[in-house]
Amino acid sequence: MKALVKPLVVFSLCAWVASAYAADMIVGGDATYVVEKNDNLYLIGAKEGVYWKTIARDNGLDMRQAPAQGAVLRVNTRRIVPKIVDDGIIINIPDRTLYFFRNGKVSFYPVGLGLITKTKTADWRTPTGKFSVVGKRKDPTWYVPESIQMENAMKGKDIEETVPPGPDNPLGKYAIETSIPATLIHATIWPGTVYRYMSHGCIRMLPEHMEELYPLVNTKTKGEIIYDPVKLAIANDGKVYLEVRTDVYKKCTSLKEQVSKVIRDRGVSDRVDWLKINKLIRDESGVAEDVTLTETAQIKKPVSRERVGFAQRIVQFFKSHFRRSI
Repeated sequence: MKALVKPLVVFSLCAWVASAYAADMIVGGDATYVVEKNDNLYLIGAKEGVYWKTIARDNGLDMRQAPAQGAVLRVNTRRIVPKIVDDGIIINIPDRTLYFFRNGKVSFYPVGLGLITKTKTADWRTPTGKFSVVGKRKDPTWYVPESIQMENAMKGKDIEETVPPGPDNPLGKYAIETSIPATLIHATIWPGTVYRYMSHGCIRMLPEHMEELYPLVNTKTKGEIIYDPVKLAIANDGKVYLEVRTDVYKKCTSLKEQVSKVIRDRGVSDRVDWLKINKLIRDESGVAEDVTLTETAQIKKPVSRERVGFAQRIVQFFKSHFRRSI
């Protein structure tokens, strides 16, 4: 979807609730996608930055079949920007999204990240931490890490120490070097792996997205890779938005506890609909949803067990007292 790569903010939610929080911001939203030739659900998910199963479910598609060319699909790319900086790059691992800030605007791009589990030879999960851009390479040569050479050897594959530029180079046409060891931001010759966890730790981007980002990024550009599966934004009209992502690297003891902590820290526990929130936790949809407690929800709000028990004790007391008085 072309809106993904345009430097636009769909709407900004300015809520200066505490010095620890900058202006909350939400990007993306409801959109449509026209299925192209050779598209499949993985590739559409990579282009749109939406989980492929969500696309199938929202459009009533058979997950085992590619959608028909020309079909118009509904997609929802709405997400909360996890961290806002003046200029630079933020990559949120549970988002599988790269946010690029420049001149007061933000662009966001779906990315592919490191494998979820460790292998016998290495840990391919994408690392977190702050970084600087230390180099840029057009038509890069890929210097194959020893860990990947070892893995290929164990699988009986040919061992290559370098891969020259060309159609077989996994780095594609562009690579951005970060100060985090062995962690590149690069194009890929396997577009269906974007917005999935299939790399050896690097950040993969679609060729057309990398084509746009590459000239905008300078050496010494600052960045940070973060891990934030739960995000909350407060609109200036008071509405509360929540986004829950899968804890893919199992860094949270409990996703439900993490949600509760984020809501509690922002001081909005009494302003949210916990029924909606529990559904978001179950679904892990990755879409930012309005979870503001409405008047209707307040009326239907279930009474806690403690309050029910207290009421029952009061009724029992009066019944007992009334019988004794007779």
